[in-house]
Amino acid sequence: KNAKKFGLDEDRMLDVLLGAIVCGVIGARLYYVAFSWERYRDNPIEILYLWNGGIAIYGGVIGAILGGVILCKLRRVKTLPMLDLCSAGLILAQGIGRWGNFCNGEAFGSATTLPWRMNVAYASGTGLTQAQEYLLTLPSDQIMEMGGIEAIGVHPTFFYESVWCILGFVLLWKMRDHRKFDGQLILTYTIWYGAERFVVEGLRTDSLMIGNLRVSQIVALVSAITAAIVMMVVLSKKKAAHDPEYLKLYVETEEAQLIREGKFYLKKEKKTEISAENEENTEENTQENAGSEADPAEETSVKDEKTDEEA
Repeated sequence: KNAKKFGLDEDRMLDVLLGAIVCGVIGARLYYVAFSWERYRDNPIEILYLWNGGIAIYGGVIGAILGGVILCKLRRVKTLPMLDLCSAGLILAQGIGRWGNFCNGEAFGSATTLPWRMNVAYASGTGLTQAQEYLLTLPSDQIMEMGGIEAIGVHPTFFYESVWCILGFVLLWKMRDHRKFDGQLILTYTIWYGAERFVVEGLRTDSLMIGNLRVSQIVALVSAITAAIVMMVVLSKKKAAHDPEYLKLYVETEEAQLIREGKFYLKKEKKTEISAENEENTEENTQENAGSEADPAEETSVKDEKTDEEA
């Protein structure tokens, strides 16, 4: 339904989307493994054990986008409209998916006594969750200063991100019909999510690290700033052009209209068939011409033979 609003073919869009999801899962795993190599160095086969956990959302996003771009080329789908189409769904999926961290008692923040602090315990009452184990590692002086272990919880960073992503979904959904250029929604997603992730990542206790730097904070900051610069440059150029055709939305083009009518790819296929037929005809004509060029020589040979016999 939404594919046609971006000038895309539904079937081909779905092909790209399904492939991008697979690439996203692979990217999420490889990203995590790359920055946690010490866990897998001695037993690399464990890289395949996804059920033991260990994926990273930024790796998933990067993998999905790279895979999606390649598949767009293969399936002849316009890349920027495709990225715009998927941006709202992507951030909504992240907002919902973060509740899996709550169910697993993971991806939490540092210790806090704020009213909305999170205390996670197993329903059976036996064993310690990751959050409880973390709180027990705090220095006794810090525990006492914060009012005792019973008064301490952890920042529900999953909740912070979930709320921010859902708000981002609302924003992107509202922007669908007000885009100025193709790619604006994916740039907005990058800025919106990057700003939140940079802040929230600073509260987490399980960040992937490069030395003393948090990997996700670096990626979030660089991607958000880059996207903001690109957005400003494109909008300023479009405004200065004073030309409605400059960076015109793909959905408004004649090609997109043909796609909505189901004629564009049929037209392409017919052109391909005609081109193939022309090539075959050319080859046949070449062969016929080659044969006709050989005939005079044969006739001359026959005449020479007759002349010899008469002589």
